[in-house]
Amino acid sequence: MTIRTHRLLAATYDRLNAGTERRIVAPWRKRLVGDLHGEVVEIGAGTGATFACYPSGTRVVAFEPDPAMLARAQRKLAEAIAHVDLRLGGDDELDRLPASSADAVVFFLVLCSIDEPARALRRARRVLRPGGALLIIEHVRSAGLLGMVQDALTPLWSRLTCGCHLNRRTVDALTEAGFEADTLSAVRLPIPFPVRDLVAGASRARL
Repeated sequence: MTIRTHRLLAATYDRLNAGTERRIVAPWRKRLVGDLHGEVVEIGAGTGATFACYPSGTRVVAFEPDPAMLARAQRKLAEAIAHVDLRLGGDDELDRLPASSADAVVFFLVLCSIDEPARALRRARRVLRPGGALLIIEHVRSAGLLGMVQDALTPLWSRLTCGCHLNRRTVDALTEAGFEADTLSAVRLPIPFPVRDLVAGASRARL
């Protein structure tokens, strides 16, 4: 794992995304993790926005690869009613966890910046117990002209936003990794540029 620290992004992330978080993302966080139980792994915990949504009795191991983000997330541990074990690390940490050991793996707004999303999802599949849920909220490449604009902007955008890609085809990556994708919901953001479309929901490995 390569450690990259982005202090400015960490310091401004919550403020920059406050509107979208409050209106759209936060309700999806609560809907997807609010009824979880057992062992949960969260990849890319960011500033810890999901910690307060996990129910009591859930045991969460949360990984965040950016030390500056990790420091912000540590402040939100006090808001959690679940047991949250926050650790420095990325999706490669999934390789160090026992196979079939998690009831859910959570990817919220992180697959846009992971180097190889399909590989990360395959790692998650190995860790999930049979019937376990992969929970995602991710922005994805839009169709049509906007998608082509996102393709053109992504090289510069990625440099400015610490690795975020506007044009990830996350549903394709899910399918490639062996997960069902037809259970996901398409979510339209109120601000149509540069990100307009999200996918959110629970996915399970194909038998």
